[in-house]
Amino acid sequence: MTSILNADLHCHSVVSDGTLTPEELAARARTNGVELWSLTDHDEIGGQHRAAAAAKTQGMRYLTGTEISITFIGKTVHIVGLGFDADDLALKQGLMQTRGGRGQRAMEMSDGLAKVGIHGAYEGALKFVGNPELISRTHFARYLVESGVCKETNEVFRKYLTEGKPGFVEHRWATLKDAVSWITGAGGIAVIAHPARYKFTANEEYALFTEFKNHGGRGVEVVTGSHTAAEYVTYGETAREFGLAASRGSDFHSPDESHTDLGTLPYLSGELTPVWDLLTDRIQ
Repeated sequence: MTSILNADLHCHSVVSDGTLTPEELAARARTNGVELWSLTDHDEIGGQHRAAAAAKTQGMRYLTGTEISITFIGKTVHIVGLGFDADDLALKQGLMQTRGGRGQRAMEMSDGLAKVGIHGAYEGALKFVGNPELISRTHFARYLVESGVCKETNEVFRKYLTEGKPGFVEHRWATLKDAVSWITGAGGIAVIAHPARYKFTANEEYALFTEFKNHGGRGVEVVTGSHTAAEYVTYGETAREFGLAASRGSDFHSPDESHTDLGTLPYLSGELTPVWDLLTDRIQ
């Protein structure tokens, strides 16, 4: 294949915290010219067979996907898995363990919001949840917008759901080693998602990439919805420095909330090795 490929390998459906079904996402991706697609729901692979079938119906090629939450140096980091066996038992069990803490965390978030006068947030957030096991900050944000507390979800995060704010509750996820081993054990490739978002120091980021590669990680998102044009260049250089393949994905969640639509990102630089070149035998 080639870098000049409209591949979108990062998006979310109602199975986690998106607002569209896998079938609706597939149709939207195809309309926007996507040629190779992956659905990467948070800590969940329950939509994979639907997504693969929908991609086939739309005439797109497909890679299985997920986005696993991990804790690294006290921060939540996301690791995307691509091209794995969606029926792998160890991967399923690992993701189930990771999802397990979300319910208690959600209740504690609701308690924190109640202390500043926002009552019923847990019940309100549940209205937006397709899968109660995967209740998240995004669902709370949608409720606070619906109820008029804030005008948009970004405002909710800024005022209530980030560290130091009343609705923030830290949660310890899987380890980096866990996530990479689950993905690679299922025959897939692990990719660091949107690295610029974590705001690590240079030394912390070096530690993340070094440990990731030592555990068998093989890719990094270079062109993604939350990166700037300058960050495309920065993380392209990081990919080359660490010998990692480059991935591309919008991180699309919703037509009303996402600034970057499926399939609308710039192409990867021709100097980079596309992650899909490592997965030609796993493309459906």
